[in-house]
Amino acid sequence: MNALTRIWSGGRRAERIAYAAGAVLFLSGVVHALLLIATGGSWLGPLSMRKAVTFGLSFGLTLASVAWAASFLTMRPRLRGVLLGAFTAASVIEVALVGMQAWRGVPSHFNFETPFDNVVSMTLAAGGGVLILTVIGFTATALVEPGPEAPSLRLAVRAGLAVLLVALATGAVMIGRGVVAARSGDPRLAYTTAGSLKPLHAVAMHAILVLPALAWVLGFTGHSEAHRLRIVRTAVAADLVLTAVIGAESFAGLDPLAAPLPLMLVSALAAAVLAGTGIHALSGVEPAVRFVRVLNGKARGR
Repeated sequence: MNALTRIWSGGRRAERIAYAAGAVLFLSGVVHALLLIATGGSWLGPLSMRKAVTFGLSFGLTLASVAWAASFLTMRPRLRGVLLGAFTAASVIEVALVGMQAWRGVPSHFNFETPFDNVVSMTLAAGGGVLILTVIGFTATALVEPGPEAPSLRLAVRAGLAVLLVALATGAVMIGRGVVAARSGDPRLAYTTAGSLKPLHAVAMHAILVLPALAWVLGFTGHSEAHRLRIVRTAVAADLVLTAVIGAESFAGLDPLAAPLPLMLVSALAAAVLAGTGIHALSGVEPAVRFVRVLNGKARGR
């Protein structure tokens, strides 16, 4: 627990703002989920309150994850503040606008029925562009600058940011496809076309949390850095395979749960390997090692 609290206490101002905003966004997703369950609303369709749920939960986790992963990067303070501030603002705006449209009972995306709805849809698209540009900035920094001293953590952060870019690029393709279909006069096709890429978007979105968290937890074990690096490499490979398979299925219009058996077996194996690396890391955490490292961290902070 002390190691987790140090993430907040040792965070820079921009990081603390991002953590707080991420917590608020996640809480908004939880509240909308409880409301949806309590009212018996539909979980399907472009008018469902589900979008407020998924956007709040997903953006809350992603914002906090990006802020935490970026804290390990070697960056000029001003550049860090600009990139993280832009990512935070865009995340908050995206969730706020989606939630507002859900409460209004109108679609948030691909909705050009009124001038106001058109502005909302275009703002959401622009916000996605800001998210992509900021993550490109973080990824470029991770690849160019030294970054974390531990090779395992450095690899995890780089891979997590790269896969996050895949998720955001997929979101951009979804918006592009949907806008073309909606502008052609077929809103239903817009949601169907864009929705086929949701599995890839969802799977790739949270590698920025899973991979760095794995490397971080391994740091509290008694394993050597060479062993930790092997585990992270295994996890990265499994995550890339899973993302590639789900991506191929999504672009082919296949439901991952109804895909051909060979593809399902490959994705299931990749997911199992990824889960196995996490179990291995957690099982190797030594209370004594964790206690000593916490004490050392406190001593250095004096």
